[in-house]
Amino acid sequence: MPSTSRSGAPVHADLDTAREAAVATVERNVDAFGDAYPDDTTVQERYHLRPALGGVPEGGNRGWTTSFWTGLKWLTWELTGDEAVRASAERNAADFARRVREEIDLDTHDLGFLYSLASVTTARLGSTEEVRRDARDAALLAADHLMRRFLEPAGIIQAWGALHDPAQRGRTIIDSLMNMPLLTWAHEQTGDERYADAVRRHTTQLREHIIRPDDSTFHTFYWDVETGVPVRGATEQGAFDDSCWARGQAWGIYGFALNYRATGDPELLTAAWRCADYFLAHLPSDGVPFWDLVYGDDSTAPRDSSAGAIAASGFLELARVDTDPDRVARAEEAARTLLIDLAAGYAPEPPDSSDALLLHGVYDFPKTRGVDEGTLWGDYFYLEALTRLERPEWVTYW
Repeated sequence: MPSTSRSGAPVHADLDTAREAAVATVERNVDAFGDAYPDDTTVQERYHLRPALGGVPEGGNRGWTTSFWTGLKWLTWELTGDEAVRASAERNAADFARRVREEIDLDTHDLGFLYSLASVTTARLGSTEEVRRDARDAALLAADHLMRRFLEPAGIIQAWGALHDPAQRGRTIIDSLMNMPLLTWAHEQTGDERYADAVRRHTTQLREHIIRPDDSTFHTFYWDVETGVPVRGATEQGAFDDSCWARGQAWGIYGFALNYRATGDPELLTAAWRCADYFLAHLPSDGVPFWDLVYGDDSTAPRDSSAGAIAASGFLELARVDTDPDRVARAEEAARTLLIDLAAGYAPEPPDSSDALLLHGVYDFPKTRGVDEGTLWGDYFYLEALTRLERPEWVTYW
């Protein structure tokens, strides 16, 4: 009997095959990389060890994407029960604890990405009390580091760089919505209202200012840190300041839905659907977005499969948190269609022809970084979405 989604619709058989192929690739990569960290993206469809930088050795834990490698291991363990993969994920978690305690490469809001997947998840799924406790302590320490970036009176968490850097001061980005679950978890663990207040204020600011009237989104937005006045929207990785970076729009779908779950603010659910409707309306005919939604079917611009994977997971979160049956069914259908299109045209064939689960992603087109390659986050969200669709009661890592 085929598995079914929350609305009762069957999971497409081809997606069962896609999930099995993705898991097999992760297991091959665990054999190849072990506890070391692959780079952000593939080079000619193969991952290499993360280059040494700033005193961190080759394959070491730096940057914002290493936790997606750990998250892939946890998904694979949940799907297969492979204890060798679980043990590797736990060793990664111990390394993340070391990273935060030694304060290595922490000047970023992406502590949420890093420690939700690597530490919060291990605090729940770890094999021993010692492993779970160490992961919990590391995640709480990371949450405290993230709170250092909360800027009064603007009520936002600064995205990147040192807090005194004039080029970064007062800037947040749409990706930051995905970093808020670390603070929500810290509030649940400790009862400290500082965390919940930061989530409420930050997400409200993004809802009010990073979504444009036409429901597209800015990538970045600046506030005056002395007065708290909103200043301007811009982009860092999109085509133009007034275009719509596809991955950012996907972060909006997923991030606003997650923060609706956390806060109960119905305006955040509305914001998620605004992002979702715009995203769907600007997909090309094969269903997988260009790297910026300004491009259409007549364009030769690269696609970004990772944006499609993020959106698929975001739609499944919407299906979980919304209570309207028609919207639930619509969100599930959007996720299923995205995944079918990704599996059919963007997964490697044969699967072992690449280290990536998904091809044709884009990291940063304006900087010609990771263009038309596999990406760690695209791989993670693709497998997360496949897992969520097959197991509607899967407990989220966010």
